[in-house]
Amino acid sequence: MGARPVSRRQLLGFGGAGAAALMLGTGEWGSGSAFASPVMKDDPFSLGVASGEPWPDGVVLWTRLAPDPFAEDGKGGMPGRPVRVHYELAHDERFRRIVRSGSVVATPELAHSVHPEIHGLRPDREYYYRFRAGSYVSPVGRTRTTPPAWSTPKDLKFAFASCQAWQDGYFTAYEHLAQEDLDLVVHLGDYLYEYGVKSNKRGVVTDARFHTETVDLARYRLQYGLYKSEAPLQQAHARFPWIMTFDDHEVENNWADGIPEKDQDPQAFTQRRAAAFQALYEHAPLRRAQLPQGPDVQMYRRLSYGRLADFTMLDTRQYRDDQPCGDGLSADCADRFAPDRSLLGDRQREWVLNGFSRSAARWQVLGNQAPMGQTDHDPGPGTTVWMDPWDGYVAERNRLLAEADGRGVRNLVVITGDRHQNYAWDLKRDYEDPGSATVGSEFVGTSVTSGGDGADMTAEGTKFLAANPHMKFFNGQRGYVRVRVEPGRWTSDFRVLPYVTRPGAPVSTRASVVVEDGVPGVQV
Repeated sequence: MGARPVSRRQLLGFGGAGAAALMLGTGEWGSGSAFASPVMKDDPFSLGVASGEPWPDGVVLWTRLAPDPFAEDGKGGMPGRPVRVHYELAHDERFRRIVRSGSVVATPELAHSVHPEIHGLRPDREYYYRFRAGSYVSPVGRTRTTPPAWSTPKDLKFAFASCQAWQDGYFTAYEHLAQEDLDLVVHLGDYLYEYGVKSNKRGVVTDARFHTETVDLARYRLQYGLYKSEAPLQQAHARFPWIMTFDDHEVENNWADGIPEKDQDPQAFTQRRAAAFQALYEHAPLRRAQLPQGPDVQMYRRLSYGRLADFTMLDTRQYRDDQPCGDGLSADCADRFAPDRSLLGDRQREWVLNGFSRSAARWQVLGNQAPMGQTDHDPGPGTTVWMDPWDGYVAERNRLLAEADGRGVRNLVVITGDRHQNYAWDLKRDYEDPGSATVGSEFVGTSVTSGGDGADMTAEGTKFLAANPHMKFFNGQRGYVRVRVEPGRWTSDFRVLPYVTRPGAPVSTRASVVVEDGVPGVQV
């Protein structure tokens, strides 16, 4: 039977990724193919399950059908037609008390990923979920809604992580993170790295499919397949709802808006960015609001945890001016002080500032990609800083911190990835003024694997502590940061591993750093 147009009723019924694919103009479905349940020889749930974007009344669920996630064409071993995927949500792990069930259509246009958005749930409740496609049933995931908007919970427990270069080591940190008592996880970017993988700290990768740099959609899908095939990462996704954003390596190192790092054809980079954003959506528990439109995606957003905390997730890549004086270290770059230089772009910056004024939350949490605080490399009288993070955009940093102070933000805490090191430091209203007031706190989390094993203290760390009096803690090992937020106190536990280049590393708490309610700055 030939294909026929899909009615509006059918479109609304498909939901999730299937409806999104149609809205992107990906073509018509035949009446039979829209409900296809093909016989699959291998388990299509090879990449696990996930949930994310928690709200008081619901979450988004995710999986991708990929019986062969390493298929070179990026199709995951799936046929080129839509497939119906069923889901169930229950109060219990055995699914005796099912509260929601339904189905969505996984389309080839979105790599047979699905993102059903579940509504009408009770706030501050634990739920279990699973998917079914054909005769296969997925692993069981656990998720949780957030408390009511008007409530003040007694605490919030979460962890944040970033920077997981597959070739640099084992994802052991996620084994430990999955065993923590948490309400949610925040991932701050560099979920994958675009580099080709030939040899690595795990041994030699001989499969030529992974040797080339990641530049097109099929290759990005293959790279996500490599990363998401890791059991520890799947465990952490299945255990908690995640809030995710991207940094640079999901596309290319140190890109800025439409400008690639290296001298490349701008049109080719635009196509690369579009492919990277689509692949990110296909492999993350994101809502339809984060479905990319070509090379553009709406990633800055706000999620609340009652009146205890607001998570303001920033996008520090898509709207920024190019890095001043190149993207490396500089001791004399005057352009970094230019008043019109922006990391956020005008629209996002005003959205952040308006959020400061409107929020009733006790703790304002900025999910940030590159360090906001100054990182001086010169212990002497000079100042030598990297141009890619906020040090290259001084005027906007000063305005953001001054506005937070001036608009009465009670507790500003910035959580950050990117650096492959652990820091705890004070945020100053103006780092050029030695007597400048402390207006907030920043916790920079280390990498999961990037950089290899690392060390507790490095020569660079010694230099940083000498050059940056606002830095109260440094550590160069791998791991993640576990956080407990209470009305009167914020506690960050730096959870570290002694090695990642071989499996089985233990985890320990290297330091616990506190922020007291109403007292800006960190206390070690």
